[in-house]
Amino acid sequence: MKRTLGIIGRKIGMTQIFQEDGSVVPVTVIEAGPCWVAQKKTKEKDGYEALQIGFLPKKEKRVKKPLAGHCKKAGIVPVVHLKEFRMEDTEGYEIGQEINVGQLFKPGDFVDVTGLSKGKGFAGVMKRHGFHGSPGSHGTHEYFRHGGSVGSATYPHHVFKGLKMPGQFGNTRVTIQNIKVLEVREDQNLLLLRGGVPGSPRGWVLIRSATKKGKAEATA
Repeated sequence: MKRTLGIIGRKIGMTQIFQEDGSVVPVTVIEAGPCWVAQKKTKEKDGYEALQIGFLPKKEKRVKKPLAGHCKKAGIVPVVHLKEFRMEDTEGYEIGQEINVGQLFKPGDFVDVTGLSKGKGFAGVMKRHGFHGSPGSHGTHEYFRHGGSVGSATYPHHVFKGLKMPGQFGNTRVTIQNIKVLEVREDQNLLLLRGGVPGSPRGWVLIRSATKKGKAEATA
């Protein structure tokens, strides 16, 4: 797997676009960049190659001194989000350089999008794990939405770890793979992706080239 630079973005929302054949395709609109290189790591100094990039300018009076000093050293404005991308080679990138979406992606590319999924609070097993529940006919079923037995009193005397049970649903880091790029509007820093991506509107996302790109092209 070749590691390449990605970009940080912010989910704007969803809409639809009409294609040449008349079909309607749902798309997610993402404000992708511009980002700035805040730090450059090399094998000689740090043991690996990576670029740290920042996204979304922030008012200086709202920035704590460590972050303000870090951004000032790189010659960039203070930013809200910082993310490090490991790469095979960081040649061609300099500290303070601006990264735009048009430099990394083009229509037809496949990307992996990582975001924080919507939080849905405490949920039962039917909503959280997709359990089908007890039958709705043939007699009375008092506990028709519960998960059933979780263990035995004789053996193994405890509940196994990882058992599907009620609990917090959503609000977790999620990655959706092999999403197709339909449009890149570089002048507006917008990326239009086919289908949905994790997170709420205005939630931040990470966009990288798909690690299973070949498989996606074969099934597209």
